[in-house]
Amino acid sequence: MSTLLAQASDEAARYRAYGPRHIDDIAARYGLPDDVAETVRLSSMVLPFRVNQYVLEELVDWQRLPDDPVFQLVFPQRGMLNTEDIKRLGVLAGQTDPAAKRELRRTVAEIRAGLNPHPSGQMSLNVPRLEGVELPGMQHKYRETVLYFPGQGQTCHAYCTYCFRWAQFVGDADLKFSAPDPKGLLSYLADHPEVEDVLVTGGDPMIMTTDRLRNHLEPLLGVPTLNTIRIGTKSVAYWPQRFVTDHDADDVLRLFENVVAAGKNIAVMAHFSHPRELETDIARRAISRIRSTGALVYCQAPLIAHVNDDAAVWSSMWRTQLSLGAVPYYMFVERDTGPHDYFKVPLAKAVTIFQEAYRRLPGLARTVRGPVMSATPGKVAVDGVEDTPQGRLFQLRMLQARDPRLVGRPFRAVYSDSAAWVDELELAPSTPPDIGEAFLGRPGDPGAGTTDADGRSDV
Repeated sequence: MSTLLAQASDEAARYRAYGPRHIDDIAARYGLPDDVAETVRLSSMVLPFRVNQYVLEELVDWQRLPDDPVFQLVFPQRGMLNTEDIKRLGVLAGQTDPAAKRELRRTVAEIRAGLNPHPSGQMSLNVPRLEGVELPGMQHKYRETVLYFPGQGQTCHAYCTYCFRWAQFVGDADLKFSAPDPKGLLSYLADHPEVEDVLVTGGDPMIMTTDRLRNHLEPLLGVPTLNTIRIGTKSVAYWPQRFVTDHDADDVLRLFENVVAAGKNIAVMAHFSHPRELETDIARRAISRIRSTGALVYCQAPLIAHVNDDAAVWSSMWRTQLSLGAVPYYMFVERDTGPHDYFKVPLAKAVTIFQEAYRRLPGLARTVRGPVMSATPGKVAVDGVEDTPQGRLFQLRMLQARDPRLVGRPFRAVYSDSAAWVDELELAPSTPPDIGEAFLGRPGDPGAGTTDADGRSDV
């Protein structure tokens, strides 16, 4: 066992992160084949890679490599980058002269730029302004909800290989949302009383100490028009010790209690991608402790090839969440960013998986919605497929919209076996004009569903 991981094993309750420079240690400890380790090494030059001892010891099944779903979830895989890009990285990574290092940096930046780092108009459409000035570390896409990115929370306990916010983690300030403090948010909320809900996101806000988290949350308690504070987090899956054994675990629970006592809802938007993340005793204790504060726990994740593209997996996960007192909330469609081609599931398959899993649920678990695309105009649910005199069509519905008048509106698109995102669909000729305009085209025209090459939001 390497010295690094031996130390981690001896101090299992203390969080330690491992990244690209630890690949050799991880390979030696867990028996990663040389070709797999090399794929992780080269891919992590472009895509963020971060893991911790809890994920390594408790969640990954090392006997099932490389097909284990959690291994696929946290380790970059062959096929996430195209073969030619991997070859270019391999050649340049083996050279030490300054010119080759500069070319390597240029190549990495070029590959990243081709992975649609900020889809759905996040930079161009969602950044709010106050008195004409852009506010850093915030997004406002839907009338009632503002996203807030505290600067100290822009990393995670481990990174998902499919994360649509991967651009937050690659060290490029131009790609990052980050707010130094809540002053801008408070001023914006005072000017926008229609906002009732703030989603604190990242990265992962729960990577912060409780003192830092308190500095961002407590000022919000004095905003009379704000009803709900949401915290988007993967920590319950990747580091449940944050709520159980960390040195300030009790402090963070008291902070949640204070939010509830102040008359605000606090909702932990827990990101679970696979039932295995809910199987450990400490994860279950974490959920119980969070709920004991009066906080709500909602669960969401995208449908991902190689990880959870199976109805039995989703049915099991939703049933387990319900048994733990958490609310199944969303099955998302994987967004068109990063290694999208590796993870994407065609919408036709996605709706079949959702419906098969949904049919197996008891009534209280049928709170879940999906499959849902968070696209430029808003959240688009794929409700089903129907055969009509005009041909086979997808039944779609706007669950949420940039234009509030579109919320709840049904529409249709021409059926496709292969389309995996809204901009690959052709809207049906009967599409209402305002829906067609929202998707930047004319209803009934080929390609009327095309977006502006961007697409999403995690509200």
